[in-house]
Amino acid sequence: MLHSLAMWLMAQSPDLRFFRVFNYITFRAVMSTLTALFIGLMAGPGVIRKLTAMKVGQAVRQDGPQTHLIKTGTPTMGGVLILIAITASTLLWMDLSNRFVWLVLIVTLGFGAIGWVDDYRKVVHRDPNGMRSREKYFWQSLIGLLAAFYLAFAVSGKGNPQVLHLFVEWIRSGLTMPLPPAADLIVPFFKSVSYPLGIAGFIVLTYFVIVGASNAVNLTDGADGLAIMPTVMVGGSLGVFAYVTGNAVFSKYLLFPFIPGTGELLIFIGAMVGAGLAFLWFNAYPAQVFMGDVGALALGAALGTIAVIVRQEIVLFIMGGVFVVETLSVMIQVGYFKYTKRKYGQGRRIFKMAPLHHHFEQLGVKESQVVIRFWIVTMMLCLAGLASLKLR
Repeated sequence: MLHSLAMWLMAQSPDLRFFRVFNYITFRAVMSTLTALFIGLMAGPGVIRKLTAMKVGQAVRQDGPQTHLIKTGTPTMGGVLILIAITASTLLWMDLSNRFVWLVLIVTLGFGAIGWVDDYRKVVHRDPNGMRSREKYFWQSLIGLLAAFYLAFAVSGKGNPQVLHLFVEWIRSGLTMPLPPAADLIVPFFKSVSYPLGIAGFIVLTYFVIVGASNAVNLTDGADGLAIMPTVMVGGSLGVFAYVTGNAVFSKYLLFPFIPGTGELLIFIGAMVGAGLAFLWFNAYPAQVFMGDVGALALGAALGTIAVIVRQEIVLFIMGGVFVVETLSVMIQVGYFKYTKRKYGQGRRIFKMAPLHHHFEQLGVKESQVVIRFWIVTMMLCLAGLASLKLR
């Protein structure tokens, strides 16, 4: 909004050269971060009071760590605060004509809406199951597939008219037209190793990245501050890749595909970082508010969508290693339990409790120690992912 206003003012009077600073993505990204941080810190107490008044207290599982029982009644659905700060700051500082930012914002709010309904049914309607799994995955899949289908052509096209042209050409080819190299799956740490996916492969991969990242962050959100800080670090790291792929000079030098418009994603990422840090102010141990599905599903989907746009799906897998391991721990635990129950008549467990952070808590490690150590691991993984920019 402010970018459009600044461009209009300069068009009216060339003497207003000060407003040229709004042309710089880095300036607007910094301002977007600070704006989201300010909105989050200022609105936080009011949002927490409102959630408390709505009696949307967290129900803590009785079979979980006993130290978590004191958290019963702590307001949840605090992800609303994150989404408010992200949306307001992004709309304020973005170039309103940028298709990629609009897509990420729509996907984020769409998954946030799914999380809102799930949380609302759990804590307000007192339905322990919330949104049924099939219903939840249906809406996640619908949004994920629509985003994947659009991105299959948007990553290769320089604007919506070209996206439409590519789509028409694909239809005319009998659905056999290959995608340009910009849409290939890039293998990090290798100079020129990439794999053409084809439109069907691109859509399938994108769907799993968006939906998978969304649910992975949601599974990780089980301790004070555990999910939000890795989200901030991974998101900030993806911002570097967004800036590189959106810059013709840097992308050529670092041998990345040049995808016009991706640099503008820094505005959204800055807002996500600022909103995340503001939320951490209230979510740090002992938490005053929990994120809930409304925040976790939305943030995970945002990370997945950004990673696809900047063609760094594998790097997201590396940098989001904590999310990956947490998800795998649940899959392994459930799979092994079902297998042993079918074979021996009684289910057995590999971990004391899943997700993995609960396993360490059951071993006697304090919650705050688990959280900070997971932060440290994420920081190291993000540095490894960033190293792939040059170590190729």
